[in-house]
Amino acid sequence: MNRAPALTGALLALAAAALFGATAPLIQRLGAGIGAWSTACLLYAGAAAAAALFRKGAHREAPLRARQLPRLAAVAAFGAVLAPVLLAWGLQRTSGLAASLMLALEALFTFALARLLYREHLDRRVMTAMALLIAGGALLLIDRASAGASQILGLLAVAGATLAWAADNTLSRALADTDPGSVVLGKGSLGALFSGTVALLLAEPLPGGAVVLGLLACGAFGYGLSLRFYLLAQRSFGAARTGSVFAAAPFVGAAVAIALGERSLSLWLAGGFVLMACGVALHAIERHTHPHRHKAIDHEHAHHHDDGHHLHVHDSLPGGMHSHPHHHEATEHAHPHVPDLHHAHTHDA
Repeated sequence: MNRAPALTGALLALAAAALFGATAPLIQRLGAGIGAWSTACLLYAGAAAAAALFRKGAHREAPLRARQLPRLAAVAAFGAVLAPVLLAWGLQRTSGLAASLMLALEALFTFALARLLYREHLDRRVMTAMALLIAGGALLLIDRASAGASQILGLLAVAGATLAWAADNTLSRALADTDPGSVVLGKGSLGALFSGTVALLLAEPLPGGAVVLGLLACGAFGYGLSLRFYLLAQRSFGAARTGSVFAAAPFVGAAVAIALGERSLSLWLAGGFVLMACGVALHAIERHTHPHRHKAIDHEHAHHHDDGHHLHVHDSLPGGMHSHPHHHEATEHAHPHVPDLHHAHTHDA
């Protein structure tokens, strides 16, 4: 049994945030002078290429089923078309640092949608962590406001992108238990195809070879690999908590922007770093345990037989992680857990 599901989920979500956050200032520089649709196309073409190249372990995962394709299409519409186009458009009208800071809104929107749609349990520790992360983001925004930034349209476009990604995050929770490589490949391919078609119809200017390679690399790491980690974090950690830890992304983006010479570190920025680091730490040390009952259920996902939940037998027991349709008998026990695939139960208080 995994004794630290919260730590596993927090580390995966933090890795996703670091990869995604670091790309915003880079995209701001690489995308200067080219169309928003072309930028979005290249980003998700890179994500799809990364997913296609790194399929190690796919045979151990639950395959993507035909019945899940409508949800995948919705995820691609929000996360691989609308969000990157809004981000690219906004980045062309504001600084990489300002856009990175605005990405903090994604955690708040994801938190609200996960609570609304999945009724995920959020105790005082999680609420405190969320407050620290949002407060850290607020300090970063105050820092930018004190510098006299006024690129309102660009920042509003980035805010719109965070809302679209929050919808993507919430919808993708139902896909988190299938092969993440297939989800990234499908989402990236659909997003790149649609955005590329629109870019051609609008006759957007063609970027140079170096820009193409740079945006493909940003897409591969900041969108492809990051999404893979994000889906695995949702599997271990739940949608709301993953979204909350992912609030570290603007933090990373701000640091990259500073490293690229955009501006020097200020007290407001340093304070934001401290608050957001404390929020992530609170998630990592979360320990939620109580007697709980599992209803009988049949489903399919990657699993192993030493976690206290998968007690079914095989004629020949597979070694390690594997996937197949399986049945869970109703059971009651107590152990540390978070709102993952097997712990979506409600709480009275």
